[in-house]
Amino acid sequence: MAGPATAESGARQQESSGPPLVRRLGPRRLRTIIIIALAVVLLGAGSTWLLYGSEWLRLKHVSVSGTAVLTPAQVREAAAVPVGSPLVSVDTDAIEQRLRERLRRIDSVEVTRSWPDGIGLEVTERTPVVLVRKGRDFVEVDEEGVRFATVSQAPEGVPLLESAPSPSSSAAASLRRFGEGRLVREAVRTVRALPPSVARATRVVKVRSYDDISLELSGGRTVAWGSAEDGAAKSRTILALMKASPDARHFDVSVPTAPASARS
Repeated sequence: MAGPATAESGARQQESSGPPLVRRLGPRRLRTIIIIALAVVLLGAGSTWLLYGSEWLRLKHVSVSGTAVLTPAQVREAAAVPVGSPLVSVDTDAIEQRLRERLRRIDSVEVTRSWPDGIGLEVTERTPVVLVRKGRDFVEVDEEGVRFATVSQAPEGVPLLESAPSPSSSAAASLRRFGEGRLVREAVRTVRALPPSVARATRVVKVRSYDDISLELSGGRTVAWGSAEDGAAKSRTILALMKASPDARHFDVSVPTAPASARS
């Protein structure tokens, strides 16, 4: 005959039977969790379809801004934006890379998604600082010394760079030491340091060696600039010298603390 202890033990075993999760949550709470889980799955599937399968969010328009010399059509062609693709899948980094590689005139570009169906290309073009003659054409060089475009007509207000190495042994050694590319960059540094009024009047920048750079200005005037070093001091000096000697034809600021000018 079973005693009270045996009956109590059987009751506890009966109460503890069944899945632990169901026992803790209860049928109603479990049903709520299942409904929420299904809703999350359906929401995720719907979002995925909306982003990748829906016609509403497919790329239809490519806008271009910031161009000056380039045309929007040239930028669109070089960008090769995959019109018709889901907007979310468009690789904006790849578009930027293609533009930089195919259009060297572009200095920077920002590619942005314009929801629900557009891509925006905001372009900043390189600005020529000097020109290098190439046959009948001109190569544009920007402020970093990058040769980025060849044009048949010289842009107005951009000086021509003439590399005229001096026959002296020091000039030849300078060319070997620094290379033509470095000397071009030194010429660019010189032009960037010029006061605006002098820059507008500059027609030719002559580079004979690293420390022998000169300028030909409008009206037959010339400036011996020396090296590209101390550009700020030389800029102040040439302004003061031109003001003090308005009839001078030749100026020397190669040593800015000891400038000189002459009428002939």
